[in-house]
Amino acid sequence: MGESDTMGKKGKDNSPDVEEPEEEEEYSVEKILDKRVRNGRVEYYLKWKGYGDEDNTWEPESHLDCPELIAEFEEKKKKEDAKKKEEKKRKSQVADDASKRKTKKAVEEDSRPRGFERGLEAERIIGATDSSGELMFLMKWRGTDEADLVPARQANVRCPQVVIKFYEERLTWHSSTNDEEDGNHEAD
Repeated sequence: MGESDTMGKKGKDNSPDVEEPEEEEEYSVEKILDKRVRNGRVEYYLKWKGYGDEDNTWEPESHLDCPELIAEFEEKKKKEDAKKKEEKKRKSQVADDASKRKTKKAVEEDSRPRGFERGLEAERIIGATDSSGELMFLMKWRGTDEADLVPARQANVRCPQVVIKFYEERLTWHSSTNDEEDGNHEAD
């Protein structure tokens, strides 16, 4: 890298005891490490030839005389940006594919018959809920380990004996002798 990779001349006094005309030292750019825009000006982060990383500095583009290094840096940066963009696009594509698979699976699950539409015989009611605003039974089907939520109004019509059995299992009776004894104590 010849004259084209220099920044300029900087005064340096080699000998503090001897009065000589100032000898100017030329600083050469070894490598451009980064780029930024500050106050509307493009600046490059420079590694100087013959100096350590602690001496790296940000310099305005207008102060530099190393067009080959700038072009090399910009080309490298363009390739890195394109690579990052491609990786991001690829990740996005993978995420889209996974999302499409999930959506397709959900559609397939939603479109398969549920409840009495499956043509199975109700074996028993496992539980009940009204969380959706409508009374629903969790129905266990004969000959399978699967269960579906079905509207109670459908179950009342299609398998009334199963519904009655479910309610009977949960029914509690109060004996009349206990009620009478309670009543007698109040009268005393």
